[in-house]
Amino acid sequence: MIQIENTPNPNSLKFMSEKTLSAIGTEEFKKEKEKEIKIPFIKELLNFKGVELILLSEKFLSVKKTSEVSWNELKPMVISHLNDYLEKNDEPILKESKKTEKNSNIDDETVNKIIEVLDTKIRPAVARDGGDIRFKSFENGVVKVQLQGSCSGCPSSLMTLKQGVQNLLKHYVKEVSSVEAEQ
Repeated sequence: MIQIENTPNPNSLKFMSEKTLSAIGTEEFKKEKEKEIKIPFIKELLNFKGVELILLSEKFLSVKKTSEVSWNELKPMVISHLNDYLEKNDEPILKESKKTEKNSNIDDETVNKIIEVLDTKIRPAVARDGGDIRFKSFENGVVKVQLQGSCSGCPSSLMTLKQGVQNLLKHYVKEVSSVEAEQ
């Protein structure tokens, strides 16, 4: 059974499943990069009118739409598409191991602390809103992160970033002076 949850972003909804949707963590798919996507379920969903972004996580799928389509018309299509997949397949939508993101500073103690705080304290809260946050870089006290899913383009994401993420990181990692979003 699929349950729906609103997110702080009015153009994004979170579709939750009891079954595992992703066995490899959280992954984001954008309409503009549709040609690179090899997963039929994702390609079909991105072809629905108004769908611009999909975030797939272990137990939920977030869909971000354009303003040209209403949730009244899109929501039943997404639920039907997801139910159809889950009825016909026993495997998660994402099951292969994805390429690990390499970062030249990954051995750096400060970067490891930043990533640990993001993973344990921030990512679960962002996931509740149908999004994800990814570490991109750390240089001269500035942490760069990428907001994904419902969080990308959300009106309240900048406030969340500055008041929530930045305050938490500054509290736990003294070397952090500010946090910025990277596209």
